[in-house]
Amino acid sequence: MIKIETNKNNGMEDTMENKWIPMTSITSGKGQEVRRDIYCLPIQIVNVCFIGDVDRPNEWVLVDTGMPGCADKIIEAANDRFGENNQPKAIILTHGHFDHVGAVVDLVERWKVPVYAHELELPFLTGKLNYPEPDGTVEGGLVAKMSPMFPNESVNLGNHVAPLPSEGTIPEMPGWRWVHTPGHTPGHVSFFRDEDRSLIVGDAFVTVRQDSLYEVLTQKQEINGPPRYFTTDWQEAWDSVKKLEALKPVAAVTGHGLPMMGEELARDLRKLSAEFDRLAIPDYGRYVDGEQSKQ
Repeated sequence: MIKIETNKNNGMEDTMENKWIPMTSITSGKGQEVRRDIYCLPIQIVNVCFIGDVDRPNEWVLVDTGMPGCADKIIEAANDRFGENNQPKAIILTHGHFDHVGAVVDLVERWKVPVYAHELELPFLTGKLNYPEPDGTVEGGLVAKMSPMFPNESVNLGNHVAPLPSEGTIPEMPGWRWVHTPGHTPGHVSFFRDEDRSLIVGDAFVTVRQDSLYEVLTQKQEINGPPRYFTTDWQEAWDSVKKLEALKPVAAVTGHGLPMMGEELARDLRKLSAEFDRLAIPDYGRYVDGEQSKQ
């Protein structure tokens, strides 16, 4: 039985409490500046992003909040980049899986900032609906087999989370727009800036084979579809990759794996979009069997 820690003063419930997962990679803690105002920080096996110019330390946002128990690491890295006590103006979520909201309650309590996500993701962020259980039977490597130990419970942010604006803008991220990229989750979103064709992907596609323990640990760069064990609609996932490829991004920060840029990104994303059924969709699994996955 899962114990839910409740703070009655703020209406939030943190199901990520004491859910630390003992997995990491060789890049954990080694941040990378992808653009002057895009900083990718790997924490264990997942990336968070600081969006904002260091010359404007009071005008940045955090995209995703990493693994359970990593709030102090995010705060320390933010202090190093923007100076102490320069908290973000908002937290923006690509989706609500445990490795993207692991520290969200702790950070909201510390920073007192709003959180935004797609309206279809809100039930998973307000304690109303849990995600389907991860599929340990799916075709893949050791991480896929280990996935049943991963939390699928929703956090409850109460009135601290709000839907992203319906017209596609992103609060506190001028020049960016959100793109609905479902498949991995119903309300999964990616973020695109037309000016320089920068893309924050979330898990719509990743740049590491996320089901393989060895490749997760070593961060061998290889473009892949969304993590297999948590993806429940492969047709939507394929459509989402096609949608992102059509944007012709020149730099992409994914939820897992190293950032990818330039011709390598264009070539590999083009191939993934065209051959998604062969490269990404598993041959078998709970969320594959019986689905019309081919186009």
